[in-house]
Amino acid sequence: MTDIVEIEIVGFSDSSCGPFPCDGDRTCELEKCAPSENLVKAFEALSERIKYIFGSNVALKLTLIDDGIPDHIVRIIEEIHPPIPIVIVNGRVTPIGRISLPQIREEIERAL
Repeated sequence: MTDIVEIEIVGFSDSSCGPFPCDGDRTCELEKCAPSENLVKAFEALSERIKYIFGSNVALKLTLIDDGIPDHIVRIIEEIHPPIPIVIVNGRVTPIGRISLPQIREEIERAL
């Protein structure tokens, strides 16, 4: 257990927030970014909701890899080949592969 959960979302500035269409059937529970399907807008919407739910117990970071990939992300891509967006919780790559409030909330609750 930890006091602060660190969430890192990795992708391109023009990436989609996930593999599913942004319509009335979406399960991400984020409305503020709809219907853009844009990773950056979805990250902003997620950040707002996570901070509302968990306050300062969660630190969120968006790592855009348009102009270069940090070494720790290179290692993850080479070893695991995760889908983009990559969702990392406390240094551990999750199988989420999209911006989804319910799934990310579950990962946070496990880590707290």
